[in-house]
This record gives sequence, structure tokens and C-alpha cells, in this order.
Amino acid sequence: MSFSGDLYPEAGATSVMTTQGDVVRYDTQRERYGIGSTGQVLTVTGGLPVWEDAGHLTHNVAVTFACGDETTAIDATGQKISFRMPFAMTLNAGELGVKGSLVTAGTGALLTCDIKEAGSTILSTLLSFNASSTTTIGATTPPVISDVNLAADSIITVEVTQLDGGGVAAGLKISLLGTLA
Repeated sequence: MSFSGDLYPEAGATSVMTTQGDVVRYDTQRERYGIGSTGQVLTVTGGLPVWEDAGHLTHNVAVTFACGDETTAIDATGQKISFRMPFAMTLNAGELGVKGSLVTAGTGALLTCDIKEAGSTILSTLLSFNASSTTTIGATTPPVISDVNLAADSIITVEVTQLDGGGVAAGLKISLLGTLA
């Protein structure tokens, strides 16, 4: 946004703008506010417009995918599903970045899953469901993400590494949550 002249003239006043890209702001008087640097955006701090790095602006995204049908029990370790990442993203930390859900909760031992990008795990502590739980949120052992940067078009694979003790868990879905990279 730039213009030559002064859209806010006062009687006998001259333009406060001196450089292409200037804007006018008012604190105690009308004043020139110079253009920001490349990569900055105009925002408000303390009631006045200020230039800040655009890095504080993020676009939150989520990718959720099914790892089987809704009713068939997960019956073997090593079951996998793979897909390509639709865009590059940076995962949030822990259970705020990777979540799992089930339609039917498992019983007995924990159900655990690994998530891999291009064949390498992104978790240093695997995703686990407590017995009788349909979510990984609040699990006794929360996931720890060791690789938060997922590349666009990379192959993501989810693998069941441990079945629930009762063999009834079904309807597994995984969500990856973060920001566009």
C-alpha cells in the first residue's frame, strides 16, 4: 500500500510521507510510519500499528486418516497403512502433534503404533492406547515426537506394533497436527 500525497490534510499541513510505501499513523499526532522490511507484516501492539516478522503467523493444519474399517478388529501386528503427505508440515509436540482414536477400545495390554516417514520412525516413544480407552490423549505413556518436520509428498506409514490383549480394538484413526512448513 503506497501513494503519493496526503489523504489526511490539515489546514496548511504538508505531507508527512516522504518515501514510497509510507503509511500514516496517529499516536499523539499524525506521523509518518515507514514501510517494514521484507517478510514483515503490519500488526497492532499496545494500540499502535507496528511491523513484525511474519513468522508469528501460522496456518494450523491437521491430517486425519483411517487405518482400517470401523468394525474389524486389528488382528495382527505389522498391519500397515501408507499415504503421501499432501503438504509439508511441522508437527506440534507430543500428543498435541500426534493423536490416535479407536471406534472400539482394546482390552488387556496396550495397543501401540509407530508412525514412519520414508521408512524411519518419527516417534521416540510410540503412540499407545491405555486398555479400555478410545483415544491416546491422556495415555499413561504419551507419545514423544523425534522428527517434527514432515516433507511434502513423503510416504507416511502407520504400523501396529502391539495388539491389545483382548484383540478387539477396531476403527483405528491417526491425526497429525501442526503448522504448514
